[in-house]
Amino acid sequence: THTYIHISSPNSIRETSIPIRRTLSELHSASITCCSYTNSYSGIRLFSEGVCGVKMKQLPFMGIVFTAMLFIVYRTTNYQYQQAQMESKLHPFYSLKDSGVASTSLDSLPRGIIQARSDLELKPLWLSSSSRSKVNNSSSRNLLAIPVGIKQKHNVDAIVQKFLSENFTIILFHYDGNVDGWWDLKWSNQAVHIIAQNQTKWWFAKRFLHPAVVSIYDYIFLWDEDLGVENFHPGRYLKIMKSEGLEISQPALDPNSTGIHHRITIRKRTKKFHRRVYDIRGSVKCSDASEGPPCNGFVEGMAPVFSRSAWHCAWHLIQNDLVHGWGMDMKLGYCAQGDRTKKVGVIDSEYIVHQGIQTLGGQSPRKVSTPEESMKRHAVDVRSEIRRQSTSELRIFKKRWEQAVRQDKDWVDPFQKIQRRKQRRFKGAAKV
Repeated sequence: THTYIHISSPNSIRETSIPIRRTLSELHSASITCCSYTNSYSGIRLFSEGVCGVKMKQLPFMGIVFTAMLFIVYRTTNYQYQQAQMESKLHPFYSLKDSGVASTSLDSLPRGIIQARSDLELKPLWLSSSSRSKVNNSSSRNLLAIPVGIKQKHNVDAIVQKFLSENFTIILFHYDGNVDGWWDLKWSNQAVHIIAQNQTKWWFAKRFLHPAVVSIYDYIFLWDEDLGVENFHPGRYLKIMKSEGLEISQPALDPNSTGIHHRITIRKRTKKFHRRVYDIRGSVKCSDASEGPPCNGFVEGMAPVFSRSAWHCAWHLIQNDLVHGWGMDMKLGYCAQGDRTKKVGVIDSEYIVHQGIQTLGGQSPRKVSTPEESMKRHAVDVRSEIRRQSTSELRIFKKRWEQAVRQDKDWVDPFQKIQRRKQRRFKGAAKV
């Protein structure tokens, strides 16, 4: 049960054998017998009485401790490196280590000078006393973003007037290329104008409402241009959204609106807001057992409102190449920062009218066509082509979602367990 280490020295009287126990506890208390030396060997002093010195006893133990410390340091350093790599992939927008650029490319800059965020606030060329007071007083900021065409100028003006009174930042996405026609409006020079011919709301949002650019805004209204706001007040709307803990919402639609696709969006006259709908008519049955869109936790794409955190998630959900956004409304609840049955809602007391005006895809008023070009254009039903493309994108989006779920082995559907539990409870109550 012993292992002997034979130590010899040219200056020693004779060979010395040191028994070493196999276990650490035995090693610590082991009696090591040594024969006398004429001098020290390898820095270990052996006494003539045949008893090893303290250094000889402690050397194996200290070696083990030193090895253990090296192992701990290595594991700690490796863990920190892996954590940094993981965070850089999960959050590519919000700090030096994850500012969207490889950290090595920023090594030449001192940390304090790096700014990973921006905003959409217009800045004066120089600060006057009035502009300085505006900067100091703008503690709470919200954003209204609308795709606009010149044909809806009057309606957009009415919408913007409502929001300007509540200190909103306005950004207009001009899909028809016409900006000059807006300069006669008093507020136009206070808005941000972006032009891209025949592009959709989701195309603009993906490219110009990056989370790092809109991070200063508490709430983001991403609205269509054909909405009537006579019965809507943004200030009162946000108070309800905050008090009820909603992360994603939309104003209810007046029952007389055009193009109502889901009953959950219709205004309930006697309520301040609602989160679900009961309806057993039609192809979609909404009952107590229904715990998902479009019966619960659902808003439509025409007038969604996002909190800052919800938008950070929703922006990543927008597919860069699927510009019509079909299918996204069914998945927005995953961005509700919690239970979508509680964090997503429709606000009834502040409601809008959806006018259902089809304008996207029309010809820019600046362009002049020849008769031959006009005949070719009329031969193609633009609206039908847009619907065909939208339907195709819906299929692609569904396939991508399903593929992503299959490939991400670590992802767990947060709503699947809740839905199964409620369904079992509903079935049990039905049997009784």
